Amino acid sequence: MSKIASIEISQHRLPLDPPFKASWDGRPRRQFDATIVRVRDDEGREGIGSGDLMKGFEGHEDLFIGEDPRQLERHYEVLSHINFHYGRCWPMDLALWDLSGKITGEPAWRLLGGRSDRVRLYASSGVLRDPGAMAAQAESYVDEGFPAMKVRFSSSSGGRGTWRDDVRALEAIRARVGDRLDLMVDCNQGWRMPWDTTLSWTFKDALMVARELERLGIYWMEEPLHRSDRKGMRRLSDATSLRIAGGEMTRELYEFRDIIEDRAFDVIQPDVALVGGITGCRRLAFQAREAGVMMTPHSWTNGIGVLANAHLTAGVGDAPWLEYPYDNPEWSELRRDFPMAAPLRHAGGWLELGDAAGLGVVLDEDRLKATRIS
Repeated sequence: MSKIASIEISQHRLPLDPPFKASWDGRPRRQFDATIVRVRDDEGREGIGSGDLMKGFEGHEDLFIGEDPRQLERHYEVLSHINFHYGRCWPMDLALWDLSGKITGEPAWRLLGGRSDRVRLYASSGVLRDPGAMAAQAESYVDEGFPAMKVRFSSSSGGRGTWRDDVRALEAIRARVGDRLDLMVDCNQGWRMPWDTTLSWTFKDALMVARELERLGIYWMEEPLHRSDRKGMRRLSDATSLRIAGGEMTRELYEFRDIIEDRAFDVIQPDVALVGGITGCRRLAFQAREAGVMMTPHSWTNGIGVLANAHLTAGVGDAPWLEYPYDNPEWSELRRDFPMAAPLRHAGGWLELGDAAGLGVVLDEDRLKATRIS
């Protein structure tokens, strides 16, 4: 029987020149950090995970060493306790799924239920471009075969201006591509970076924006209110034909349980690298389906996180699309996936997962060596 022999965690940093000006962050990002988790068994196999920084995991390795890596529910419980006391250590769960797949010789999507070996993608933009540039970006997504695109609104006054300026960008996209793309909008009101003290919209603010988005045929409205205002989210969902989406930074699975039971969101967006891992989010997929709530994961970490969310979505879910962070040139596949030997490549808006055991991650060891930080 396979036993966990060692756990290694390393941090890596890729300089970004030109910087990435993320819509949710008023400070240009001049570097991109990645945490790599390696779990090895006593027969030399290695599982790989990535995502959050794994703060608080150090000193708890003994809770896993010597255990069967396939005891995924047991390991989930331990990680949930670490998550309560310290940080988000869910990349460990991803590595355990990768290792379990390598032990059994099966891809994770098949172990998770085997509904499909591929997922449809929506292009998730991250940069606040002017209306003309946003329209050109949307047209490029159409040309590449994407069926849908997510457009970001300004998180504070440091963006395009007011939400009305953001709506003008949407209008330019609609004028250029018509109904060839489904459009989603991330309002960036659910949370803030530590230095951003801008208040979130009120319910009335969000309702005014919703009326404009209805006019433009937007598929969903994401994070339109502060994350704590679940009653407001439910009111907004009842007041508009738009689907209300959110939950990307939610920390606990029980919060999603309450969100689903209250129908606070029409679409939940957990990220396996940030909440619950694959093991926990698999539970959410079933809960959401029974309640008639859509689940389609958030996936803004790196290519390893994208793959992990894709395996869950393909194996268990029935989401119309999965988020694919992709906004050239500032957020290219090469930048996003720098720890990997080759970046993920979509094929006409699809991500093919294939039959590689586990998550199918192959690391670029030379690049990881060159980018490693203390």
